[in-house]
Amino acid sequence: MNKGELVDKVADKTEVTKKQVDAVITATVEAIMEAVSDGEKVTLVGFGSFERRDRRAREGRNPKTGEKMEIKATRVPAFSAGKLFKDKVAT
Repeated sequence: MNKGELVDKVADKTEVTKKQVDAVITATVEAIMEAVSDGEKVTLVGFGSFERRDRRAREGRNPKTGEKMEIKATRVPAFSAGKLFKDKVAT
């Protein structure tokens, strides 16, 4: 499902215009990205949690040459599904 299909589905369920739904979804995603990039954890009870995780520097290998290389430390977004979400997927 892409964003357009999500907007259609939410608009059908809520009887709100697609334009309004699109604006709300866009604002929600932007708010989550801003909070996570600032180091905050965003928890949506039943759905899951978004957070920033730090990856330490490590040694890797170039897949083409097999040569050793240093992989820099970085920060990555992470999502952990909530219990309700996990249960829904499992059934």
